[in-house]
Amino acid sequence: MPSIGVKLYSVFFKFMLKHRLQGRFQNPDSDVGGGGSFGVTSRPEEETSAAANPSFTDGVATKDIHIDTSTSVSVRIFLPDTCLQFSETLNKSLSRVARSDPNLNVLRRNSHGSSNNNVSSSNGVTVKRFQNQDNYRRNSYGCSSDDVGLKSENGIYRGYNPMGNNSRKLPVMLQFHGGGFVSGSNDSESNDFFCRRIAKLCDVIVLAVGYRLAPEHKYPAAYKDGLKVLHWLVKQSNLAGCSKSLGSQRGGGGDLRKSDGQWHIADAFGASMVEPWLAAHGDPSRCVLLGVSCGGNIADYVARKAVEAGKLLDPVKVVAQVLMYPFFIGSVPTHSEIKLANSYFYDKAMSILAWKLFLSEEEFNLDHPAANPLVADREGPPLKLMPPTLTVVAEHDWMRDRAIAYSEELRKVNVDAPVLDYKDAVHEFATLDMLLKTPQAQACAEDIAIWVKKYISLRGHEFSY
Repeated sequence: MPSIGVKLYSVFFKFMLKHRLQGRFQNPDSDVGGGGSFGVTSRPEEETSAAANPSFTDGVATKDIHIDTSTSVSVRIFLPDTCLQFSETLNKSLSRVARSDPNLNVLRRNSHGSSNNNVSSSNGVTVKRFQNQDNYRRNSYGCSSDDVGLKSENGIYRGYNPMGNNSRKLPVMLQFHGGGFVSGSNDSESNDFFCRRIAKLCDVIVLAVGYRLAPEHKYPAAYKDGLKVLHWLVKQSNLAGCSKSLGSQRGGGGDLRKSDGQWHIADAFGASMVEPWLAAHGDPSRCVLLGVSCGGNIADYVARKAVEAGKLLDPVKVVAQVLMYPFFIGSVPTHSEIKLANSYFYDKAMSILAWKLFLSEEEFNLDHPAANPLVADREGPPLKLMPPTLTVVAEHDWMRDRAIAYSEELRKVNVDAPVLDYKDAVHEFATLDMLLKTPQAQACAEDIAIWVKKYISLRGHEFSY
């Protein structure tokens, strides 16, 4: 059973959540007016935001990007320092080699490409180019010792070389936060902590999606926002490819700008359209979706749309998805929905309130395709075409049975769809602020990393359960 502290916090949490949900029902006009057509992606009065930190102080650098001028949709990028792989250990190792043989000057090569140690940057930071190739050295991770020049004295990651090949490419993970579609944010302290943990354990670039919240924007706004971020990733991948190819040709097209010897795609105002961290370090051909609670519903929708789009999304390819205690429901109650209806944190009654806020009055139905993944008339591709899907469930979560049933349907059509069932766990046990630092939350993140690496490893399926 959950601890006394968890039980007490659950009572307080449910009281506050019920008050907020009922308040939005009683004052819908104030909510809609506050968001307007632009929408809101966070509620600062409900939770504390974590500021973006573009330095690798704890092994992960972060930055916020507003990707759509017509809405408030945004992403927070979590970039692990393994993209550079110039850690203190490697630094000391190279120093020892240099001391042992000061005359050693060998250009080491590996599978990450030819040597090129030009350095560039973004957001108006001065661009530098190193011409001296004599001391250029590569390590086994696919980057050079000159990559240390990418960081300023205070550790802030400054930029990249759009035409170089000395950057390590990492898989990209799209993460969708929870909150019942009506609360939560991609930059909250709890989500920031969780994404940092996942970025380090999975060795991926995490894009935490800030989608528009209800009731300001009802269904399908959040789902469309998730798909919009996937399309933005496709655009970024293609722009990065254009930037590299056009730059190497020294083309003089109207969409090119030159900065200290470097070329990049620019808009009509001269601002770079290429996101430098993704261009330098992102491998879109290894894209993973991860959804937490209602974010799991969004991730599953995006996965279905990615399957439908097929090669239209090239070079982006969704290779797997992780659904963490998805926010599924249905009109016919399951065993867990009956037995655990009044469970911890998110009970069934309050979850139905959240669905009423998310779905319009005309559309409200617990068997709505957005709510029930197994409804007979749900649109989308056949289940057998879905990507490998890992489902995480908790013992004391009333939503568990429907998530397990969805996983079973995927396995029936030969989709790799294991279920991780955690004993004595509650809904959001691995992502809720109070529970983030528990051993069980850490173990869950590690288990996710083991499974995800089956599909993002360049060396094949070297990890398995």
